[in-house]
Amino acid sequence: MQNKSIKTEYYSPAEDTLFFADHIQDEKGKSALDIGTGSGYLANILLPNFEVVVATDISFDATKKAHNLIQNCICCNSADPLVMKFDLVICNMPYLPSKEITDPTVDGLSEGLIVPLQIMESAKNVIKKGGKMIYLTSSLANHKKLLEETTHLGFHTKIMATKKMFFEELILVEAILK
Repeated sequence: MQNKSIKTEYYSPAEDTLFFADHIQDEKGKSALDIGTGSGYLANILLPNFEVVVATDISFDATKKAHNLIQNCICCNSADPLVMKFDLVICNMPYLPSKEITDPTVDGLSEGLIVPLQIMESAKNVIKKGGKMIYLTSSLANHKKLLEETTHLGFHTKIMATKKMFFEELILVEAILK
């Protein structure tokens, strides 16, 4: 699936990141994970309210950038190498429908589902029972199917918030592991 034109940059905070940040600033617990941290902006929001915050990203450039804010940065795919269990996992997923991954910060493949579902599978392995995942998707993706698939993975899901944009609606989802 890789393409030679893949960007090696990180995802800079944009309107979706700020929307996400507004809804996680009061989350509290012992441990939190930010999958696909990009610049580390969202992980940094969690730092005051968690004893341990870990940030992962597939881009080495992103983990270098995020390390300026977060000590525990790991360059890896989702949460695949992690064994620690987290109270909270957050992810501003690459959710845009695409035929291939040319920009891993936004391309979610078929219906904007393939990459988010891979992330969900990985995250499920590191969330404590009763723990929470909060993720962002969009009306441009098949968000209804993503919610269904999240439920099939063993989560109780609800839409936390939505935000209408010019060309899409951002959808913030809370998924609690049963």
